[in-house]
Amino acid sequence: MIVEEIFINKGISIKENINKAIFFMLLASLCFAFTVSFAKLLSAHMSSIEVVFFRNVFGIVLIVFSFLKLPCKKSVNKKPFLLIFRGMVGFFGLILYFYLIANVSLAEAVTYSKASPIFTAILAFFLLKERLNTYAWVAVFVGFIGIVLIMQPDMGVSKYNLMGLALGIFAAFAYNAVRELKRSYDTRIIVLSFVLIGTIGPVILMGISEFYYTQGLDFMLGRFVMPTGVMWLYAIGLGISATLAQIFMTKAYGEAKAGLVGVISYTTIPISIVMGIILGDSIPSISVWIGIFMVVSSGVVIATKGK
Repeated sequence: MIVEEIFINKGISIKENINKAIFFMLLASLCFAFTVSFAKLLSAHMSSIEVVFFRNVFGIVLIVFSFLKLPCKKSVNKKPFLLIFRGMVGFFGLILYFYLIANVSLAEAVTYSKASPIFTAILAFFLLKERLNTYAWVAVFVGFIGIVLIMQPDMGVSKYNLMGLALGIFAAFAYNAVRELKRSYDTRIIVLSFVLIGTIGPVILMGISEFYYTQGLDFMLGRFVMPTGVMWLYAIGLGISATLAQIFMTKAYGEAKAGLVGVISYTTIPISIVMGIILGDSIPSISVWIGIFMVVSSGVVIATKGK
């Protein structure tokens, strides 16, 4: 893969699979943090659905370019419906994610997205009939308490809280699909399915918005606004960092057990908190800090001792 070759050519030698997983996931976490930062900046000038569009359209260009430089590996045991499913749930989750980024702090938005292990465990229990041990059930309980603290129910349950819960569920479906698809497809094919659907979907929704718009659906509707000046730098930065994050993350899941990779992925949260404060977010309250800690802790426990 081109990105991997760049780092290897610079002298970074990674021999063990576990070290590769750590390396790629740390890079992914850094890229994800830059992604949400660029999205926050762009959201001040355009609708969330247009931000989703720019997040993906530049990704298509980058991936196609990588195909020209390094041919795609032959796919085995093709699973087209799962590939489409991964793209769809990723797209729906991204709509909610970028809407949250525009309206709440980066700390809250990113933590909601990282609550996926909690929902993954529950979905596995009810849909796949997988048994959860005591550690997992305790972690799920602790994680939900953490989510409640982040939601700050004393201030009333808002639509942002509900969207945060839905985001965690969509993320759980998406990550489960990635772990299955990496056995059959080149990393870039998996990412391409996501960015293609994530580009076509916003075009359709922005087209609909030209004829119909309601404030109640502002999270998925919005008229196209042509970027100008520094907005183009934000849009390009968003697309490049997001695509690299997806590639690095998918590569990491292909190198080691999902539990290890999932634990390392939580480094996105502290990096995003710092970037959010730099961009104007207020410092999280004590209850939110405790909630974030509980969500992260529950995710770590589920990933390492949940089976």
